[in-house]
Parts: sequence; structure tokens; C-alpha cells
Amino acid sequence: MSSNLSFENTDSILIEDRIFTPSADVVNNANIMAYMKSKGFDDYEKFYQWSLANRDEYWDDLAKELHWFEPWQKTFEWTNKPFFKWYVGGKMNIVYNCLDRHMETATRDKVAYYWEGDDGATRTLTYKDLFELTNRLAKGLQNLGIGKGDRVAIYMPGIPEQVAALLAVARIGAAHTVVFGGFAASALRDRIIDAEAKAVITADGSYRGGKTIELKKLTDEAVAETPTIEHVIVARRLGNDVNMQAGRDIYIDDLIKDIPADTVVPCEPMDSEDMLYILYTSGSTGKPKGVVHVHGGYAAGVYATTKFVFDIKPDDIYWCAADIGWVTGHSYIVYGPLMNGVTSILFEGTPTYPAPDRFWSIIEKYKATILYTSPTAIRGLMRFGEEWPAKHDLNSLRLIGTVGEPINPEAWMWYRKNIGRNELPIMDTWWQTETGSIMISPTPILPLKPGSATRPLPTIDADIVNSSGQSVSLGQGGFL
Repeated sequence: MSSNLSFENTDSILIEDRIFTPSADVVNNANIMAYMKSKGFDDYEKFYQWSLANRDEYWDDLAKELHWFEPWQKTFEWTNKPFFKWYVGGKMNIVYNCLDRHMETATRDKVAYYWEGDDGATRTLTYKDLFELTNRLAKGLQNLGIGKGDRVAIYMPGIPEQVAALLAVARIGAAHTVVFGGFAASALRDRIIDAEAKAVITADGSYRGGKTIELKKLTDEAVAETPTIEHVIVARRLGNDVNMQAGRDIYIDDLIKDIPADTVVPCEPMDSEDMLYILYTSGSTGKPKGVVHVHGGYAAGVYATTKFVFDIKPDDIYWCAADIGWVTGHSYIVYGPLMNGVTSILFEGTPTYPAPDRFWSIIEKYKATILYTSPTAIRGLMRFGEEWPAKHDLNSLRLIGTVGEPINPEAWMWYRKNIGRNELPIMDTWWQTETGSIMISPTPILPLKPGSATRPLPTIDADIVNSSGQSVSLGQGGFL
């Protein structure tokens, strides 16, 4: 970041003194409070200071709630700065924690995703359904010669097959690189080339805001200039005729049609530091940069933050209204919710199609209890007025959140009043592609301030500094 940015020498432009305190019921029943009490704390500040001094113990505790093929010998290693390692020597597979471990519990028959298409089409998949689809697709990938260490690009709409694609790739030890379905062929090409992907999983097309996107045509354009691609695997979404190159292209239906539903492909045991995925930054500051996340530390991070920030309960209907093409979708549509065994909503469309109440109608229809969306979406919906959310019963909601950018106090207050009934906790989260999971955010037990992500999560030691690396005074601008 440039050192001559003007905000470094400016005072805060936002003076906000409204504080909203959570109810005693929310505090007493919060997941984070249960963990605090297990450590002998009922005061958050004391607990937070303990977490800074006992980072390894905290992350040991959370990782032990997951399945490991082999335990780790060292929780955290930072001997080769700036490089670090988590759970050194441990072996696991994040997909086992998303699916396999639930097959021996009642979660097996629980809904994993309520899917709602842009065009109003719907599907429901239980954890068992998703387990079967993932295993059949994983076997199909293996039959194509794809295995541990290979990279697979995924360029798809927000349909259940996209979730299964991520899980199937990771299950067999390959790494996925998801490309947002709204990107052009050139963006897909560049990412395939950089990742040296062996295959791409796409769809015949997609719907977005009532319009169709010819994903297969765009994929063909990209693959024409990518020498590493051996296979193009196509999901049917539109049902239209598309070009299928013999010997290279195959529909998912055909790939898995002869694979029995009870097929189980064992999860590949992965070293904690083995690559799970590559996700490219937007390239707004130059060439897109591939960010690598690994099985062990990433799994613990997204599992814990989903559990504590969103306070996941067994009967929740959780909706992260993002796109799987971004890190928010990876962490909080796919991996975090599935590891926590929660029911999620998977939405293909946009907030305002076919009407400005699409979000609110989905919440009412599925009785969503948690909504996680962006300030951009909130501000866009504000333009249509309060009457649109007022048409719907949103009383099922118990917690709401924001992600992707700072939320201004006006939008925060509108969100609280019209969606949160002037009482729901708002989890304003700060993190980024590079971190993989939430770093700064309230938890449901903390007081809230409009426009503020409040404070770092446990074990996160954050500070605002000047260009010399010195901490700045309260209210002064600087670098996080």
C-alpha cells in the first residue's frame, strides 16, 4: 500500500457513539460464552487477553472438534518468518469433516441445502444426498485420471453441483480454483494457465437477473488457449444444446451415470499444510494473484468462526447470500456451514430479480434464522424503501451479518430496523481472501456500534499503525 495516502494523517471522519447491548438471553446462550465458561471466564476482555497468551491452547481445542487421520505434533510453527505452519504433522481432509463424519449421526438426514434458482426453480439436498453426489463425482474425476496434487478449475453457477464439485475435488486430494461465473473468458483463461489446471468443471449456462450466460461457450474460448486442460466437465443447468468436443468434454450426468449411489471414495489423507484451493484476487492492483489455502489451518479457522460469529445452533436455517466464486462463498457457503452441520440456503440469483423483495421472500419462504450479506446489497435494497421488507414475515431471523466492505452507519441502522426488528445482533465482519476466515468481528455477546466491526476475534492481535509501524492514537487514521 502506498505510504502517501492522505488518511494516515487525518483524524476519524466518523464519530459514532450509539451503542447497542445484546440481551441477557443472547449472551447466556451464545456458543462463544459456553467456550469461555469452559475456560473459567465470564468476562470477554479477560478471555480475550487469555486467548492472546494461549493461542495454541485455543486452536488445539477447536481443532480437536474436527476429525484427523493423524494428530498434529505442534500446533503452530513460525520459525521461518513470514511463513508459518498450523498443526504440523497432522493429517486430515476437510471434506471428511464436511460430510463423512455426519453420516453416523442424525445430521445424515438433515437438509444440507435448500437451493433456489434465479428462475424460481428449487431443489433440496440432505447431507446424505450431498455425500452421494460428491462421492460419485469424485469417482468420475478419478476415472478421468485426476488425483492428488492436480488442479481443477470450477466455472459454474450457484447450483448444488458447484458445491459437490469443490468437495469432490478436495476429497481426492486435488486442489480447486473457482472462477466467478460472471467473469469473462479471458479471466478464466488466465487463472487456468496460472494454476496449470488439468480439468475445468462448468455448466451449459446460467441464469442471473433473468438473463442467461453462456458459460460453456465462454469456457470453450478460454480452453482454446490453455494447453494443460485435458477434460471439460459440464453440468446441465439451462438444458440447451452446447458444443461438446469429443474426447475432451463430458456431461456430469454421463460421467457418473454408471457409478452406484452407494459408492464411497475414501477421503485422501492430506498433510495439514497440503493445498486445498487456489483463489485469485480480483486483480484490481495488477495481475490476479493466486492465494493458497490448506486443509488443516483453514478448516479450523472457518469451522471456529462459523460456530462463534454466527452462533450456529442445530435448528438454524443459515443463509450466506454471497457467490461461491469469492472467498466468502468458499468459507461461509461451503466449508464452514457443512463442518458445523447446519442447513443452508444456496441462492443462484440476485437481490432484486424479479422484484426488490427477492431476498425477503426467500427468508420468509425458508424461515431463515441467519442472514449474511454485503453492504452493497443492503444499500441497493434501501433504495426501494421500507415497504418491500415490510411485506414479509422476517421474524424467523435471529442474527444478521455483513461482509465484503465497511458498512456505513446509515445502512447499518436501516438493516437493524427493517430486517433486524431493532433488536437482532449484527455481525459486521472484516477479513479478506488472504486470511480465509473472519479476523475482526463482534460475537453475539458484545456491544455493537453502527459502522464498526468492533474488535478482533480471540487470538487475533490487531492494531492500527502509521507508515513507521507505530501504533496510532484513538481516532487517528493508519494501516491495519
